[in-house]
Amino acid sequence: MESLNELFRRVTDAAERLRGVAHVTPVVTSRWLDERLGAAVFLKCESFQRIGAFKFRGAYNAISRLSGDEQRRGVVTFSSGNHAQGVALAGRLLGVAAVVVMPLDAPVIKREAPKATAPGSCCTTPPNAAARRSHASSSRSTATP
Repeated sequence: MESLNELFRRVTDAAERLRGVAHVTPVVTSRWLDERLGAAVFLKCESFQRIGAFKFRGAYNAISRLSGDEQRRGVVTFSSGNHAQGVALAGRLLGVAAVVVMPLDAPVIKREAPKATAPGSCCTTPPNAAARRSHASSSRSTATP
């Protein structure tokens, strides 16, 4: 199990990689929530983050930690949500080819968002695990979780 010191080091290393790239998003409070819940509630406004979600932070951190060879091969991810947009944007910013694979039946708005962020980054497969595995095995790219 990872020590608290090691975990803290990994978090501070990630924060350093994200400095100047990810937005510093505000934390706000709500008296209404505090009163109803009987506790102090703090809300992190990640809707102000790039792509409108915290997923950008993880995608950028993961791709930036890849070796030079892995970055040259590009990355592939399987997502029809905010992670898809995060990987597309992080790839574009880092100069790493990013392919987002999502099911054919994903909503159009979800399919279009990564394409707008990084043209050519999105492709679709039938909505099943076998199709995703087949696409992944035909690619030399590094899979991003």
